[in-house]
Amino acid sequence: MRERSDEALVAAWSDGSMAAFEALYARYRGPLYRYFLRLSGDAARANDLYQGCWEKVIRARRRYRPTGPFRAWLFRIAHNHAMDGFRRAAPETDLSDADAPSTQPGPVEHTAAAERTARLAAALDGLPPEQRDAMLLKLEGGLDLESIAHVTGVGRETAKSRLRYATARLKHALSGDSSE
Repeated sequence: MRERSDEALVAAWSDGSMAAFEALYARYRGPLYRYFLRLSGDAARANDLYQGCWEKVIRARRRYRPTGPFRAWLFRIAHNHAMDGFRRAAPETDLSDADAPSTQPGPVEHTAAAERTARLAAALDGLPPEQRDAMLLKLEGGLDLESIAHVTGVGRETAKSRLRYATARLKHALSGDSSE
């Protein structure tokens, strides 16, 4: 059976189908939450942003027009909601606390994976906010370059530059150069 497009689900949802909403919610639950978690670095704040974003999506569903992908529309709302939240509140925690390795003993592979995850989180946290946002929209949101430019309100070349610089910084940070 063929999966329904996002746009078809939004249309059905706007017409009152809760099953369509549940399908959209299930499809974007993980990527959207991870976007907020990595952007904020704090699980509690990510939960608040996530819930607030869905509230805005629910209120705006009838205004959605399929002139562009639903994914881009959703992450535009998410981006704007997060930026509004960050402007209202000062940062409270850093990513190292949110992504601390488990205290349970495990095999060497688990430890190595946790260290890689922590290094990636630290590297993402070390990016300038504009570069981090663009990279998270790509990694967690699965957005293409045009959509990232649209979501962040910048030109295509600016979005491309932000991704290029973010990629270079992440490669450098993760290349094994752990001098701090």
